[in-house]
Amino acid sequence: MDPSCLEHCLTDNERSFFNEQGYLIIEDALDLDSIDRLTQIVDRIDSRERTLELGDKLLSVTNILHEDSTLLDLVDLPTVFPKVWGVLGWNIYSYHTHMDVTPPANAEFTAWQVAWHQDSMRVNDEIEIHPRPRLSLKVGFYLTDVSEPGRGNTLIVPGSHLDDELDCPEDGLSNPVGAVPLCVKPGSAVLIDRRIWHSRSRNDSRMTRKVLWYGYSYRWLKPKDDMTVRHLLDDDDPVRAQLLGAGSANSVYDPVDDDVPLRGWLSENRSKDAAWTKHPRPQARPPSMVRGRNAGRQ
Repeated sequence: MDPSCLEHCLTDNERSFFNEQGYLIIEDALDLDSIDRLTQIVDRIDSRERTLELGDKLLSVTNILHEDSTLLDLVDLPTVFPKVWGVLGWNIYSYHTHMDVTPPANAEFTAWQVAWHQDSMRVNDEIEIHPRPRLSLKVGFYLTDVSEPGRGNTLIVPGSHLDDELDCPEDGLSNPVGAVPLCVKPGSAVLIDRRIWHSRSRNDSRMTRKVLWYGYSYRWLKPKDDMTVRHLLDDDDPVRAQLLGAGSANSVYDPVDDDVPLRGWLSENRSKDAAWTKHPRPQARPPSMVRGRNAGRQ
């Protein structure tokens, strides 16, 4: 793993902000060359996958790591990955990836609706605890400029990751109190707690929004996608192999050193993170009375 990543470890202020607000923006996570290469890859996949029936609506394609080595390199990107292990610890892997392409909405696109939800679907119905556990987070790598509202921005309610329910208007168009658009420059990365209430939004600009999403979870959580990555495992890079799901079934519950090389790497390079234990979470707020929608895309 690239030792330069140690320059980007999660700070105490970043940890506090993420724990309290449920998201974190990392500016300049990608350089201009990386943005250009990744945009070409996204455009290629979009050209292949976009059907006549879909037209100029949102295209979301999962299981993308195998598409290009540049996409694979994002899984442990030095400017971002230290924030991931700083939140979740070392017993983690990438369990979910997808790219979203949101073209400008045309005048005939009248069926659009908000889709307020928390990620992980059935987890939110079947976990019997308040607040629900974090379990995973997503990193969004933004390739286009969404520094202003109205560009298909992801909408979030900051701090709502501690709310099991959301007081959300039922008209399918209005947003709950406190909703804000994530406004970020190209090259930015955004970490979001899977529990934060969020929704897609209509793209009323003239540009096409392009975002790559990488999900990280504990190794004992099953993949959300097919994750066609076995052929990408590299014995010369054991940490990356861990992030691609290497290891036996029992190793996800009772790992030894060979199962979690990230822990070994941290022991040698950042010992306090190798001894990572859960950090206290903010006190949960009482659940609201109206259940929000729990479906849709970012």
